[in-house]
Amino acid sequence: MSSQAVSAPKRSVGPLLREWRRRRRRSQLELALDAGVSARHISFLETGRANPSREMVIGLAANLDLPLRDRNELLIAAGYAPEYRQLAYEDPALGRVRAAIDQVLAAHDPYPALVVDHHWELVTGNRGLGLLTECVAPHLLEPPVNALRLALHPEGLPRRMLNLGEWRHHVLSRLERHWRLTGDPALGALLEELRAYPGEEVDEAELTAAHDVFIPYRTRAEDGTELSFVGTIATFGTALDVTVAELSIESFFPADDVTAAACRAWAPR
Repeated sequence: MSSQAVSAPKRSVGPLLREWRRRRRRSQLELALDAGVSARHISFLETGRANPSREMVIGLAANLDLPLRDRNELLIAAGYAPEYRQLAYEDPALGRVRAAIDQVLAAHDPYPALVVDHHWELVTGNRGLGLLTECVAPHLLEPPVNALRLALHPEGLPRRMLNLGEWRHHVLSRLERHWRLTGDPALGALLEELRAYPGEEVDEAELTAAHDVFIPYRTRAEDGTELSFVGTIATFGTALDVTVAELSIESFFPADDVTAAACRAWAPR
């Protein structure tokens, strides 16, 4: 994309750079050594005594492992045009991406799978997802649907969940970790909301004592059958579009034969 400057950045680049450096727990010297510049220069950039080139901003953003959305924000703050495009999921240019996702979701049926964005809002899901959400209150399934809210809201998945304490710990820990890495205020607000939902507290020691390999997602089917799943997460590792980079495919696999059979039996409905 062009390096033409843009006007009126919302935030200046120095404080934003310093914020990201501290969030990554890097000293000015550490960042300077990795970036091939002096610590004095990093200090000047952060205090506004020096203006970074476009190439310097891109290099520092990569060194700090910023998400693509935040790399664009850093460039705009420095007065440059963003480097990475951000298309809507429905944009024709993302047709191959949608086709790939649809193929993954269809292949995973009859087991549940869903796609979420960086705020865990539901983008799409497969038919098997209905096995988990059939107990959810209708208002929680009205767009935009938030997958983490579904997971912990009293009128959501907890209606049939058998290990709410464990899953609550997993969800809150994952969300807090992501919020601390990004500083996204929307994630901070979501974390505060979810923490207020009822549920027993489970610490890490209890989890490691109870499980050897993974924390299962345990729930009950409509007919009373106990179901157990193991979850996996997949992302687009080489994405150059902000929207695509922020997508996650979350798939649930049966952890036992009873669950696998229940999924197969439910699918034709």
